[in-house]
Amino acid sequence: MLTKAVIGNVETGEQEHQNREWIELDWEELNKRILRKKTDKGTDVAIALDDKQPLKVGDILYQDDKLQVVIRTKKEKVYVVYPNSIVQMGKMAFELGNRHTPCLISENEIVVRFDETLERLFEEVGVDYEQTERRFKQPFKYRGHKH
Repeated sequence: MLTKAVIGNVETGEQEHQNREWIELDWEELNKRILRKKTDKGTDVAIALDDKQPLKVGDILYQDDKLQVVIRTKKEKVYVVYPNSIVQMGKMAFELGNRHTPCLISENEIVVRFDETLERLFEEVGVDYEQTERRFKQPFKYRGHKH
């Protein structure tokens, strides 16, 4: 099956489908426009997007009366960091940035991909953290830099 466009998104209120199949991507693959994957039920799908926008979780790549093919990300090991003050948040953001570690920051937590070398850093800063699994909804953005 070949798909060249996203036709909708299940997270924006699209109706449930009786036969939904998932294409699971690594978060880095959300930025790719040409992919070949199998759904969770074994359907072979070739993706060749004309649009330059990245794929998003919930994007519908194919749909008819019998089948709906939707994007989601794979569960990945992550650390979720819970700073308990603005000082801890600042120290943690500084240390992660200094290591060029991509992270997602929200009001109450920082999420980074699993890297066991980070545990020592968390301990040094004194921040609470846990190792868990999550599905990322968007790709991390890397920022270029010059030294």
